[in-house]
Amino acid sequence: MQSNQPSARRFLLSLGIGWFVLFNTQIYLLSNLNFSSQISILDSLISNTLLLLAGLLVLNMIKYYIPTTTYQYVSVIAACLVLAGLWLFITNSFLKILINNSQAYSSFLENSLIIRFSFAFLVITIVTIAAILWYNWIDRRKIEQRKTDTEKLSRDAELYKLRQQLQPHFLFNSLNSINALIAINPKQARKMVQQLSDFLRGTLKKEKSQMVTLDEEISHLNLYLEIEKVRFGNRLITEINIAEDCKQKLIPALLLQPVVENAIKFGLYDTTGDTLIKIDCLMEGNSLCVEVSNPHDPTTSIPVRGTGFGLSSIKRRLYLLFARNDLLTTESEEDVFKTIVRIPQ
Repeated sequence: MQSNQPSARRFLLSLGIGWFVLFNTQIYLLSNLNFSSQISILDSLISNTLLLLAGLLVLNMIKYYIPTTTYQYVSVIAACLVLAGLWLFITNSFLKILINNSQAYSSFLENSLIIRFSFAFLVITIVTIAAILWYNWIDRRKIEQRKTDTEKLSRDAELYKLRQQLQPHFLFNSLNSINALIAINPKQARKMVQQLSDFLRGTLKKEKSQMVTLDEEISHLNLYLEIEKVRFGNRLITEINIAEDCKQKLIPALLLQPVVENAIKFGLYDTTGDTLIKIDCLMEGNSLCVEVSNPHDPTTSIPVRGTGFGLSSIKRRLYLLFARNDLLTTESEEDVFKTIVRIPQ
């Protein structure tokens, strides 16, 4: 409701300006009819003050009763007629009591009843229409705001769900590796448990943030890579290149780990030798570009690369954050497969 207060003040200010214009215009017209300044000011003050009160009454009425059907609109018009009649009766009563020493003014008052009634009805009707339009606009804004809030809650819930779904996949793989290491290399198993603990602790901290700097994201990614190097030994080689102007650029938290996990999965399972996972970060115009490449053998029987849950969920997450479907792309060049993520800045 606070967001509507400036609009309410503007509406009331417009009403006040309208009253001021009518007040001075009526004084000018009465003066031109050779009435004294005292009579002109008193007539204008009483007439327009009561008209302002009628307008405020209309505002309060429409606030709780916005017409939506033809019958309701007819009822509102009828109420405007009644209100104009009451205004005329009260105004004339006051003016006859306060200005009783001018026969010319008394005659003028009697002869101008129809004009005064018509004018009051016109002003009250205009204020009523303006009030209906204004309150309808406020209602539409409230509906749009509720819709926006609902969509945001839904989007945040889906983003959280997507981020949570990625964790068990990696966690199960790590626990299986630790289980295998316990028997053959307890020292490495303890090291991997500690690394996994550090990684998950960092993940919990980042769950509170939607966006982090690239420097923070890469630091967290290195924890993940250390775990994977324990799993795969010397076969896994990583190379990370970050342009200096990229380090403080913002990126969605925990975005790169599933991209790199996808590259490791297809790079290691698709080749028999050492696997180089290369990560290049640079600026392309107003976008941060992160390119993750892994080797692959075009002759293998794996039909589709990089289209599993990991990348599809990242693409969905990027769409929810930036409303764009072109921020994650893949390329295949001879024996190298690339996943490219672009983050608008």
